[in-house]
Amino acid sequence: MLRRLGPLPWLAPAVLLILGVVVWPVVEMVRTSLRRVDTTGTDHGAAGLLKYRKLFADPRLPDVLTWTVVWTVTVVGLTMVISLALAQLFNREFPGRRITRWALIAPWAASVLMTSIGFRWMLDQVAGVFNRLLLDLGLIDRPQAWLGDAAHAKPWLVLVAVFVSLPFTTYTLLAGLQSVPAEVYEAARVDGASRAQTYRRITLPLLRPAFLVALVVNLINVFNSFPVIWGMTQGGPNTDTATTTVFMYTLRSYDVAESAAMSVVNFAVVIVMVLLFLRVSGRNGEDSR
Repeated sequence: MLRRLGPLPWLAPAVLLILGVVVWPVVEMVRTSLRRVDTTGTDHGAAGLLKYRKLFADPRLPDVLTWTVVWTVTVVGLTMVISLALAQLFNREFPGRRITRWALIAPWAASVLMTSIGFRWMLDQVAGVFNRLLLDLGLIDRPQAWLGDAAHAKPWLVLVAVFVSLPFTTYTLLAGLQSVPAEVYEAARVDGASRAQTYRRITLPLLRPAFLVALVVNLINVFNSFPVIWGMTQGGPNTDTATTTVFMYTLRSYDVAESAAMSVVNFAVVIVMVLLFLRVSGRNGEDSR
């Protein structure tokens, strides 16, 4: 009997886990977005697409969507550029390389929420060490509320998000660099290729798989990022620093179904990202044959 089932008994626990942890929450999320559910969790019947219409009619949504795009592109772009430079540095021999490699893991090892709260206290207008430092240096005349308005808060949010994203991205790119055979570089030197030509025509093409993985993982993580923004500004003031994920969490305070509708939209965007990644990866795989 077991032979007829083949590998199914061995796959069953993983399939059940996926159904319970991934599929069921998605189904429940979609179902909730189509119901009238109050903040106590009471279901008052079907709502159809009413909550989606209410969501897209919300005057705050355009600004939230715009900031989400700016946030994702800026954080991911800076993370990829800085991580690429760090990976190149760590791929070379220099005194203290092992220590600096270990130091880079610290933001990754620490809780993202804990790191965000730490930066929030550091930037506090009354007790923050950053204001104290600037006052002692004579760079400001009075303490500043660095997280009190969107214009000052947004750059700090981007900085912290890049800070916590660097370890994974750097080590992913470093693994890609270390997988390039030394013989390839030796052949390039024999052919008289310059460092710039070698980097552009050999290193970057061979680094593409690792780069794509780091890029897509960062896109998904940053797009869905919650601890950094919530830990530092909670999306405020008002919703000026809220991305769609934080906005979704804010909506749940007065309309659970509308919050679920925002969740469905977020989920659809992530699915599109994954499909684009799979398409690009498949195309790269065909080109390398």
